[in-house]
Amino acid sequence: MAGKRRGRGGNVQQQQAPRRQRGGPHRALREPAVFAKSTGCESEIPHEKLTIAQARRGTPAHRPVRVYADGIFDLFHSGHARALMQAKNVFPNTFLIVGVCSDELTHKLKGYTVMTEDERYDALRHCRYVDEVVRDAPWSLSTEFLKKHKIDFVAHDDIPYTSAGSEDVYKHIKEAGMFVATQRTEGISTSDLITRIVRDYDIYARRNLQRGYTARELNVGFISEKKYRIQEQVDKMKETVRTVEEKSKHFVYRVEEKSQDLIHKWEEKSREFISNFLELFGPDGAWHAIQERSGRMIQALSPYASPRGSPSSSPTRRRSVSPASSPASASPPSLSLPSSPRRSRKATRKAARSSIKAASAYNGQ
Repeated sequence: MAGKRRGRGGNVQQQQAPRRQRGGPHRALREPAVFAKSTGCESEIPHEKLTIAQARRGTPAHRPVRVYADGIFDLFHSGHARALMQAKNVFPNTFLIVGVCSDELTHKLKGYTVMTEDERYDALRHCRYVDEVVRDAPWSLSTEFLKKHKIDFVAHDDIPYTSAGSEDVYKHIKEAGMFVATQRTEGISTSDLITRIVRDYDIYARRNLQRGYTARELNVGFISEKKYRIQEQVDKMKETVRTVEEKSKHFVYRVEEKSQDLIHKWEEKSREFISNFLELFGPDGAWHAIQERSGRMIQALSPYASPRGSPSSSPTRRRSVSPASSPASASPPSLSLPSSPRRSRKATRKAARSSIKAASAYNGQ
């Protein structure tokens, strides 16, 4: 079989694959990887042993270098994908075979898994670097298994893997010159992911209860379920209070902002009012000019009295004195109106009435 060839620098190299190999050179990027046959690799191309130096030079030209990587791959994550990427790019022309151990073997030698073996097989098939998946892979690699799948090299990190009574299950592979090392990705592993879940168990239990899972499905007791429900209600109340508090703060901020704007506008209007008042009623303002003009108009409309020393417009008649009358008798008061400059009409009428009364009194004597 042939998959898409990737070099270390990201350059894609394509090799002519034999017509009998399935999928063509782009299968690993377009379709899920195929499962290995139980009978092993059935390619008719001669499979001679290669050295690492020969494989790094890109030889042989008529077939890719077959690299094998194995593991449990539970909770498939980016650390797994990076290890497979390194295995794929270890040589210019690589066909990557990935072996996945079964549930029975894993539970016996390592521990219980989160994902079933079928889920783990399918996860590996959809990794872009994988060309072929070997199901129910062996825990330790035998010479027969290597020949059956025509494996040239085995890729794994260089840390000794102690298991199944062996100090390093890859020791004989290293001694045979068939081992290529990859680098582990620090900070992420299946154990780290499980540790996070166990550490925050209550959070995830409440999360799944909210999403409709039953307490029985989560293996949660009656008391724990009620506790999670109460905690959820308390959290909702806290969130509501926090939301109201934030809205109140926002409202107060807006009120303060509006009040500041109103104060600024009031100050501007008050300054404008004072300025207009001073312009109108100040010492040099328009109000004095208006008063001056109105005073002139009143003077122009008011009548002036007769000037002093002018003859009276209505001379009074003097009564002739009879011979029998006493010369010492008092003469009647004059009816002539006293002249005053600029006397108003009202004052003139009042003075005329007083004179008439005095004359009447005199005539009555």
